[in-house]
This record gives sequence, structure tokens and C-alpha cells, in this order.
Amino acid sequence: MKKDRGKVWLGVAGVVVNELGQWLVVKKTYGGLQGRWSLPAGFVDAGETVDEAAVREVKEETGIDCFVSGLIGFRTGVIREEISDNMAIFYCRMKDERQAIVIQEHEIVEACWINPQELAQDDTASVMLKEMASISFEQHQLLPIDGINPGDIFGYTAYRLFLK
Repeated sequence: MKKDRGKVWLGVAGVVVNELGQWLVVKKTYGGLQGRWSLPAGFVDAGETVDEAAVREVKEETGIDCFVSGLIGFRTGVIREEISDNMAIFYCRMKDERQAIVIQEHEIVEACWINPQELAQDDTASVMLKEMASISFEQHQLLPIDGINPGDIFGYTAYRLFLK
């Protein structure tokens, strides 16, 4: 069932990198990315932060447990002059390098580890993925800062700041 997300969308993606420097990529079963390599990604749910959503989406789509180590980008666009489509892109590391990929079969047809240099040249990689694979973002990421409370008056139950 398709959810009504309104006119402002907030999505997340995780660039999960293994010890060999390969990226975890997926091929979706639907939409504009069907049959194309892309990042594990999806929408933020109510009651979660964007970095929590990225970890959840990676786990749901690939079975890989990871943690966010930084924010590397933000994609934003307007669809048909009416829908604000936004995505936070996080740099992630695996919790355990021995984990096996287990795909979410109703959304993902294939998932694997690929070197970014190969992705930059792959005609089946998404436009965003090809652009990301052609640059080095590891030294330019915004890092997470935990333990900040902007004040009890705001009522935050989760709060995280990403800065360089």
C-alpha cells in the first residue's frame, strides 16, 4: 500500500562501506530506480531521526547492521513543481564485517558490494550514485555530535547535531 507522504518528502540513504572500500548497493523492484544500482534508502518515519532512519533502511533492505559515522550529502529537488523531495545521505560502517546480505525481496531484487570506481563507470548505476562514486567524501563529511540538549522546553526525545 502506498503511503500519502504529502507535498514535502524526507528520505535517507546510507553509503555503507566495508573493510575493502566497497559500497553496499541495491537494485529496487519498483519506480524510477528499478533495475539500477542505488543506495539502500527510504523515507523517515514519525518518531525517528534521519540517522536512525538510514540505519533502519539499510537493515530492512539488505539485512546489514550498520552505524552512522557522518553526513556526507543532501539531495533536494522539486517534482512536477509541487512536491519537495529531500534526502539526507549518510556515511555508514558495518557493525560486523562477517554479516551476510539478506535482501528484502518485495523491494530489492539484488544487493552486493561494488567498488566505487566500478560504479562511477557502470551504466546501470543511478545518476546520484555515479556522481557520488566519482568523488572522495570521507574527509569532507559532517560528524555526529551526541549528548546535546537544546533545552527541555523543546521536548526533544532524540537530538543529534552533525558538524565538521
